[in-house]
Amino acid sequence: MDAHQGSQQNLAQLREIGPGKGGLEKTENMTHWTYQDYPLDFLQGKHGLLSKPYPEEEEEEEEEEEEVLAMEMEDRGRSRKRKRAKHRRNKSEGYKQVQPSHSKKTIGEVPEEDEGKEHPKSSASVRAKKSVGLAKSSYFLEKMKARLSGGHFRMLNEKLYTCTGNEALDYFKEDPTLFDMYHAGYQEQLSHWPELPVNIIIKWLKDHSPSLVVADFGCGDARLAKNVKNKVFSFDLVSHGPSVIACDMSNTPLNSESVDVAVFCLSLMGTNFPNYLQEACRVLKPCGWLLIAEVKSRFDPNTGGADPKKFTKAVCDLGFSSITKDFSNKMFILLYFKKKEVKDSKRRKDIEWPELKPCLYKRR
Repeated sequence: MDAHQGSQQNLAQLREIGPGKGGLEKTENMTHWTYQDYPLDFLQGKHGLLSKPYPEEEEEEEEEEEEVLAMEMEDRGRSRKRKRAKHRRNKSEGYKQVQPSHSKKTIGEVPEEDEGKEHPKSSASVRAKKSVGLAKSSYFLEKMKARLSGGHFRMLNEKLYTCTGNEALDYFKEDPTLFDMYHAGYQEQLSHWPELPVNIIIKWLKDHSPSLVVADFGCGDARLAKNVKNKVFSFDLVSHGPSVIACDMSNTPLNSESVDVAVFCLSLMGTNFPNYLQEACRVLKPCGWLLIAEVKSRFDPNTGGADPKKFTKAVCDLGFSSITKDFSNKMFILLYFKKKEVKDSKRRKDIEWPELKPCLYKRR
């Protein structure tokens, strides 16, 4: 029997004896067997039964290994820095390093025999990485533009709700591009609405005679005029074509009693909005229609909006009769009035108009 077999036999016998009787046990904090009642030289040196050191010795070895690994990582970091510096020097000198075909290739290096040849996999990978990079860059730019555009829209929107129509006209005369910026943000906000009030008004006009003359107060992009056969006078603060008349909506160039329908589609924005409705009353023929579409929250008393009953009464005191109201849509309300044939004797300055709170959009 050789020494190794004898050691294995002794180890088996010690395990059978068990702990506390000169045998061995496996503790929780050690990854090897411990031996009791035997001298260390017998267990470790002479018979070589211990395959692993004690925990204290193991911790010392782990610390030494960690120090060696740290030194290796530091050497690797210095080596990478030297390689990058060498690569930059070669690139600046116009020198392209080529390695023999039997050596290990590094990224971007091409053997002499493969120069001038196209490698489909590598070229496709490069193109894919470039396209992903361009897509990310484009997405970031578009996102930043959208944020800036949204911020400008909210600023302009608040401006229009907190000034008079004449002040807004002067404001956009100084820089008409601000009007385009506002309407771009306005259209973005409306794109989240399930239904647009202008489409309902378009349908209403199509259900009536095409001979009715229409005045669109605050026409925006003149969508109403583009979608009906009626003669439409389109008014707004800025005009980008002959179909839109730039003016203060409280002072239009129309003759008195010259139109059949007056439309305010989300356009009662100025602090002097009663003057807009007075102008509509002036230009409407007797029995002419007044159609108003407004954001629903502006007529919700529970959230600081105007009482729709008080608003309706004020319009009726101006010289109209209330025909119908539509509160079915969750985003806006529709109010339909007809001008009375006989003028009301009540003076306009005595009409009590409720305050319409500004419709301010939150940041998305």
